[in-house]
Amino acid sequence: MLNEVNVKSYKLYSSSEVDLKIEKVKNLKSKNMVIHIVSFIHNTVLVQNLKKNLAKAFPDVEVSFLKHMDKSHTVLNVYSIGNIEENENINDTILHQIYLNYLDKEESANKSRHQLFSRYFTDHLTNLPNVYQLRKDFQTDEEYGLVFIKIDNFLTINNFYGFVIGDFVIEEVAKYLKEILDVHKLYRLTGSEFAFTLKKPMNFYDLKVYLSEVYEKVHSHYVIYQNTKIYIDFTMASSASDNNTNIFSKVAMALDYAKQIGTSFWIYEDKMNFENDYARNLELSEVVREGVHNSRVIPYFQAIVDNKTGKITKYECLARLIDANGKVFSPTLFIPIAKKIKIYHKITIQMIEKSFAAFEHSSFEFSINLSIEDIMDSKIFQFIIEKVKNSGSSSRVTFEILESEAIEDFKKVEKFITEVKRHGAKIAIDDFGSGYSNFSYLIKIRADYIKIDGSLIKDIDVDKSSLLVVETIVSFAKKLGMKTVAEYVHSSVVMDKVKELGIDYSQGFYIDEPSIKRDLRARKLLEQKCKLLSYFNYNSS
Repeated sequence: MLNEVNVKSYKLYSSSEVDLKIEKVKNLKSKNMVIHIVSFIHNTVLVQNLKKNLAKAFPDVEVSFLKHMDKSHTVLNVYSIGNIEENENINDTILHQIYLNYLDKEESANKSRHQLFSRYFTDHLTNLPNVYQLRKDFQTDEEYGLVFIKIDNFLTINNFYGFVIGDFVIEEVAKYLKEILDVHKLYRLTGSEFAFTLKKPMNFYDLKVYLSEVYEKVHSHYVIYQNTKIYIDFTMASSASDNNTNIFSKVAMALDYAKQIGTSFWIYEDKMNFENDYARNLELSEVVREGVHNSRVIPYFQAIVDNKTGKITKYECLARLIDANGKVFSPTLFIPIAKKIKIYHKITIQMIEKSFAAFEHSSFEFSINLSIEDIMDSKIFQFIIEKVKNSGSSSRVTFEILESEAIEDFKKVEKFITEVKRHGAKIAIDDFGSGYSNFSYLIKIRADYIKIDGSLIKDIDVDKSSLLVVETIVSFAKKLGMKTVAEYVHSSVVMDKVKELGIDYSQGFYIDEPSIKRDLRARKLLEQKCKLLSYFNYNSS
């Protein structure tokens, strides 16, 4: 068996290093050597000095010249080996051993490469194939069905118990799914998402039956950790599309939709057109982002009438977004998008700035909508306080708190109300009668106005239940010393009913449509209409 070849390499940058390197080679004290001089060119002073001095120091050693592409230095490689047979050529022996060493290293490298490559396609926690393997498998064979299954409450589990127990839960869920699912292959995609392929695609009805059966198995599953039961909630999705083109996107959209509507699973069908919805949302996201960036969120003004005098006394400032082509978008379209792309706070700031500016030199009162999210945002909170502190129109502004949102930190809301009222601003509860409405809410908020939700007002002339609820709200508000505003007044009949109930103010399309301008002529015509209506009502009685 041949001995191991020893290799020593020395870099030389100038001729002055030649003697020192040759001394180091002498110190190797090896009889069986082969020397390679590796350089960019071989006719340099350095290479020639090295060649000459090596010949003197080692007259019996074979020196070879090799080329590399680095001009900065020359390399002296010394190969040595232990005892060899007397009739063997040392150069051949060393080259043969180098070759054998190379084969061993190549085999080791291939093994490491295979392990690394395998790791790339394997989830390290569960040892299941991962999303890259899933994509690779579908490139090879697209005839599988695909199901995603997500642990809905994993974030809660991970946050409450910690990541160690979170990892334990993932491992246990992986084992459980492998046990109960008779599937082609199980994968782990992300932190809380798994996928499995079916041995063949199914039509919608077969898939619905199959997913129902799977859900029955998994929906009450729990993991035991140190005598504690940790229950796992799942949502699933699949596709019954005519083909597997973009199947990952289709199943992902179905999973997202299932989570939105709170169902146990959802099956994608081509007729659903989820892609069009996503495309519209992406397009709208860009419009909203561009509009907000260029400060094209503007207030539209809708008049609010005093029911006793028939005069316009205030305006509500309603947000509108104008795109680059002048198209106007309502808040129902752009507010949800703005929240998703995390620029909603900019809309609030632009609305406050522009609304205050519009009424700075006006005698009218005006109101601005605020969400609980706005009040909870420390930056917006402070921005509003500074605005009411330094503005001359603070005594004419009313902040309408959207009543459709639950209040978790009431102390912060109470602090906000106290601060803005200290500077003359007023508070209204918007959309009262919907969402999280309750009368204890009225007492806590200490509002100046209650805006009765349009869903109650619009049918007040024909719906006795709505009428009864409105009567109760008005009566309660009067006892608390709060003014009331009827929203969605859309006809003269509803207007009559609103006045009959003793509601203080009215707002709606019958009175005025939201507009970018507060038109003086339109205001006078409106007041004449309200007075005429009051006159006819008086005479008819």
